[in-house]
Amino acid sequence: MPALNVWRLIGLLLLAGGSAALAWQFQDWRYGRQLAEQARQQADTLNQLTSAAATAQQAEQDKRLALEQRLATSEQTHYRAMSDAQRDQDRLRDRLATADLRLSVLIDAGDAAQGCGLPATASTGGVDHATVRARLDPAHAQRIIAITDTGDRGLIALQACQAYVRALAPEHFE
Repeated sequence: MPALNVWRLIGLLLLAGGSAALAWQFQDWRYGRQLAEQARQQADTLNQLTSAAATAQQAEQDKRLALEQRLATSEQTHYRAMSDAQRDQDRLRDRLATADLRLSVLIDAGDAAQGCGLPATASTGGVDHATVRARLDPAHAQRIIAITDTGDRGLIALQACQAYVRALAPEHFE
């Protein structure tokens, strides 16, 4: 009978070993399924993050494109204003140079009475009645026009800078 007990013991060990192996196999399969589920969830999360990042990047690109378009339009507008001012100044200089136009200034009537040899009455073609005017020397008139041209250009450049800043940060100027 002892031989039979040995065989039973061996059979029990084989049975126990098989069930242990089966238990390990089951645990391995369950753990593998959990890892696969975890990997799928991580992949879904990563896909959502990637999609959100792509959407945000597209929105930023759209904003940038809109800003570039506004700045280009603003630049064209200010360039046109600058060239119009330049054309007007050139036309005024030409008229001054050809004696087609003369600049004059009003003179205080009290100064005229104190020895400034200007007539106190307006000429027949004048619009001002009884005002004393003195014509400016053409060279001085040209200098005055140059000063106003520089001032006009400065104002146009300032407006362009202000428009640029407003386009970059519109929420600060509402």
